[in-house]
Amino acid sequence: MSKFIFITGGVVSGIGKGICGASIGRLLKDRGLSVFMQKFDPYINVDPGTMSPYQHGEVFVTKDGAETDLDLGHYERFIDEELTQRSNVTTGRIYSEVIRKERRGDYGGSTVQVIPHITDRIKSYVYKAAEESKADIIITEIGGTVGDIESLPFIEAIRQIHAENKKEDVLFIHTTLVPKIPGSDELKTKPTQHSFKELMSQGIKTNIIVVRSEEKISEEIKNKISLFCDVPKRAIVQSENVNLIYEVPLKLHEQGLDEYILHKLCLSGQPVLKDDWKVMIENFKNVKDELEIGLVGKYVQLHDAYLSVSQALIDAGYSNGHKVNLHWINSEEITEQNCEEVLKDLDGIIVPGGFGGRGIEGMIATSKYAREKNIPYFGICLGMQIAIIDIARNLCGLEGADSTEKDPNTKYPVIDLMKNQIDVEDIGGTLRLGNYDCKLLENSKVKELYKEDIIKERHRHRYEFNNDFKEDLEKEGVIFSGINPELGLVEIIEYTKTDYFVACQFHPEFKSRPNKIHPLFNGFIKASICNKNK
Repeated sequence: MSKFIFITGGVVSGIGKGICGASIGRLLKDRGLSVFMQKFDPYINVDPGTMSPYQHGEVFVTKDGAETDLDLGHYERFIDEELTQRSNVTTGRIYSEVIRKERRGDYGGSTVQVIPHITDRIKSYVYKAAEESKADIIITEIGGTVGDIESLPFIEAIRQIHAENKKEDVLFIHTTLVPKIPGSDELKTKPTQHSFKELMSQGIKTNIIVVRSEEKISEEIKNKISLFCDVPKRAIVQSENVNLIYEVPLKLHEQGLDEYILHKLCLSGQPVLKDDWKVMIENFKNVKDELEIGLVGKYVQLHDAYLSVSQALIDAGYSNGHKVNLHWINSEEITEQNCEEVLKDLDGIIVPGGFGGRGIEGMIATSKYAREKNIPYFGICLGMQIAIIDIARNLCGLEGADSTEKDPNTKYPVIDLMKNQIDVEDIGGTLRLGNYDCKLLENSKVKELYKEDIIKERHRHRYEFNNDFKEDLEKEGVIFSGINPELGLVEIIEYTKTDYFVACQFHPEFKSRPNKIHPLFNGFIKASICNKNK
């Protein structure tokens, strides 16, 4: 039987529930327990797939094609487990499923209500996750803050789960802010007290409080929280500010959080079996060399829009003994005329994914510059399409070659819709999503990097390379080094007349881990280091 940990947040959002949950997952895995993680989001969107990156950061895609919250990226990187559709549930998804059942007559004429129908549906996702994953621990984060009207059904559902299970099988962790008052520089516990009481009014008694604060909280502050919130002092820990996000599990372990969780779940006696995470952190913190990488994209004002890409680059840098300095470059501000001025000091250039026609010309100029100046180039999804347009226009003589997403009337549609996408009206959930096979070409760079014949990678896109133009690009030095064997679609290209120019249609960042760097990120960083040393 699985045990359940629920993480709620109070006072304000964005104080680190996701990182707290991921860190707890890491600590429990290091003690030999299996872990599965979930995020329940109260917004009414069915998933974040149609939301602007400026609204919600990146959309993280699971292996089975779920478009999910970016916190799932943290979960996967920390616990090194591939999550599924069960891992991200929204209010919109729950209500749409319940309404669909009602329309089919599944409720036998009953009046459909929040309790029990909505809450039962929410609970089913928790119990199904336990049944399918067979994990020892299911960790579920409730998005938003306690008191949000949208969160109430989720709070009620986890209260019911507590009531339906043994006391030692369910644990509640509450994350709160201890703010400093400007002027007096006093740390105040009142917001923590209020959010604790709000949870109590909804039937949930918090077992552990994790606080965030600008500075280290004193024993006096802990005593006060313990007194007013009826939580043992040892159950109050601080998620400290750190330079490297992967240090958070170590900081929580030093305060005995994992030990106390095991005590409350009656799993005491589980020794720490692995310390490789700690070794990895020490290695990361001891790097001395630096690397300048340019990330050229259209959403660079919000760095969370490229969270998995930036984290994969940073991790690959550390793994190769270099601190990556990321230069966030807005593609709308790049032209062929200013390209050299903007990009000249970079050791490597990456163009990540995106949708729509805005900023495309700046990316094409970037690809051309990297190719002509022999600077390592790594294109992801849109970044591969950009490289193809650049080569088609500037080497193949296909003037005006473009993607039909940007120019539906282009004479040379080198990037075009898949046939089964042409008449699609709804855009939510209709992309090519999740894992697809990719067969690698012998004697290619990617075959050398992966050391495998067939790989599986995650996708999130609608437009594809138009195979009608394959021969044109091959004549100019492009090899199609990765092909989907079922659909015949191009997954990876390489331009062979430079030292390193690799682009892929899938999203390798979703599978990169700090302790298991993705081969394409590893190859790109190694090539960038060579370029720097050259």
